[in-house]
Amino acid sequence: MSLNSKWGQFFKSAVRYYSSGRLSQHLLWLACLAGVAGLLASRALVALSPVAGVFAVLANPHLRRDVLLYFRNGAAMRAAASVGFLLVSGLYTSDWPVWRHEVFRSLPWLAVPLAFTLAVPLTARQRLAVGAWFVLATAAVGLATTGRYLVDPGEANRAIGIGHNMQAVTGVFHISFGVMLALAFFWGLLLRQKPGTGYVLRAGLLAAAAAAALTLHVLAYRTGLLVFYAVLLGATGGLLVRRQRAWGLGALLLLVLGPWLAYHALESVRERVASTQYDVQQFAEGRDINTYSLSRRLAAMETAGVVIHDHWLFGVGPADAHAAMREQYRWKDYGLRPANQVDVHNQYLVALLGGGMVGLALWLAVLFWPLTQAPVRRSAAACVFILAQATVMLVADVLSLQIGLNLFVFGYGFLVVAVERIEHGPSGSAGADSNGPAAKPV
Repeated sequence: MSLNSKWGQFFKSAVRYYSSGRLSQHLLWLACLAGVAGLLASRALVALSPVAGVFAVLANPHLRRDVLLYFRNGAAMRAAASVGFLLVSGLYTSDWPVWRHEVFRSLPWLAVPLAFTLAVPLTARQRLAVGAWFVLATAAVGLATTGRYLVDPGEANRAIGIGHNMQAVTGVFHISFGVMLALAFFWGLLLRQKPGTGYVLRAGLLAAAAAAALTLHVLAYRTGLLVFYAVLLGATGGLLVRRQRAWGLGALLLLVLGPWLAYHALESVRERVASTQYDVQQFAEGRDINTYSLSRRLAAMETAGVVIHDHWLFGVGPADAHAAMREQYRWKDYGLRPANQVDVHNQYLVALLGGGMVGLALWLAVLFWPLTQAPVRRSAAACVFILAQATVMLVADVLSLQIGLNLFVFGYGFLVVAVERIEHGPSGSAGADSNGPAAKPV
């Protein structure tokens, strides 16, 4: 065969690969797998995965036909509206450098939903692979971190006793990692029920779910455990309402016995409970709280409340929130040194502080409006994600950290935006290729 003939065959194969939609689909799949790896180990991969998603959009052979799907996808439009509100806040912001930085940080709100609405959707097997990769990889990092704890548990427990947390071996921030462990537990159990999940994978997912729960308790991640038991409470209620009494009673038993067993069996949990109680006590009694995490957060909530009272409709502007907090601390500093005057650790109060009632309403729509859509309600994985995020946002401003923002936007795109696309939009020509049929909600 001549060289020209070989190049001709290659060109024809490439054209078929593109026109079938598999190029777009595989680029989206690569973006998802890279995004999961990036959440656990590499910020570079997290930054590059939306870029791969945009290329997946451009590689969709039916892009012209599908482009309106983005504007018909309610979840994608609400994500875009949050960026729009940030742009409008530029009309009354005073900290332009911070505003420009926040606009740049908000680009994933546009890129990720765009990828999940306009790229060729993943097949059921590809979505299963992404979910399994998240569960197994998170559990593996959790076990490695638990191994580091067991090297010197006495020293680790003493650190926990003064309010410190053991970071993941890959350096993931403990709050985000705790949430990921909680999600891995529930998603692992849900993925085991997916059609096409083989015996080996089901066993691996069950082991991973158990490892994630064990890691949460051994390392006594306070925020992660709050999320874990909040979602378990929601799941228990859901099972009992659907009259799945055996599973519901089992979940209720775990909900009651889990904390009791953890407290009596694990010194780390006892240390965490004691340090939490002592921490809050310092604030209640008006003592020096410079070295106490929860007390400083309580002081920040009171400080934010004063600012919100004076700017309740449109807020001070998302970019000016930090400066407004610093200004209020000058009036009442709670005895805190400037380095210990923290911003508010509550996503709902952050929305109020920066955007007022308008900003809070927009954020609540982004977070909870998907639950009004039947396709999302049918997806147990999406409901777990929304409940977990709604819980952690009570005690952390997760979107202020890049990893928290990336975790939310990726989960929102994969579980909410994509579910609406799968239910209401054309699947693309690759929807029923050799990898399996088009995905349905988990």
